[in-house]
Amino acid sequence: MAAKRRAAPSKGDQREQAILDAAEALLERERAEPMTVESIAKGAGISRGSLYFYFGSKQEVLAALVARTVAQLHMDEQATGLDSPGRDIVRRAVLNTARAWREHGTVMRAAVEFGPEVPEIAALWHATIANNTTVMARVLAAAGLPDVDGPTGAAALAEALCWMTERAFYRASTRPGGLEQTTETLVEIWCRVLSGE
Repeated sequence: MAAKRRAAPSKGDQREQAILDAAEALLERERAEPMTVESIAKGAGISRGSLYFYFGSKQEVLAALVARTVAQLHMDEQATGLDSPGRDIVRRAVLNTARAWREHGTVMRAAVEFGPEVPEIAALWHATIANNTTVMARVLAAAGLPDVDGPTGAAALAEALCWMTERAFYRASTRPGGLEQTTETLVEIWCRVLSGE
């Protein structure tokens, strides 16, 4: 039996991706040209009215753009390979996060900065951190850290480390060459916690 061919993206899917791509490009130069629904539509090669067929506001475009970007950060327990050595898992996770900041830093910074004003963005960002905290708590517990409630348990440590990682990359993404050094520093911190140092 022949395998079913994967359907090509619909014209609507392609147009929606073009809108998100245009919004990301505008974020790159927002200081020179504030992003508006009009400028997003123009960048996507569509009318303002056509954009409203896909998104109800600039905030909805930003939320969809953040959702597309943070999907790359979402850790899956099976794909993470929790039976691998903790140091390997940590390195892969931090490198993946660094790659997302390198490739989509403007979107990631916008998620941090617009989160307090746009509840959908804050929810997406917090859900990603919460998901990764859950996975990394299992990694820490597997390495021998106490799997207990309280401030010294694996869950509390994983949460603090995940938020520290987010903030460190946010700051590093604003400095030339900052991501590379910060990546190695974060791997070192995570590994020291893993080994109980």
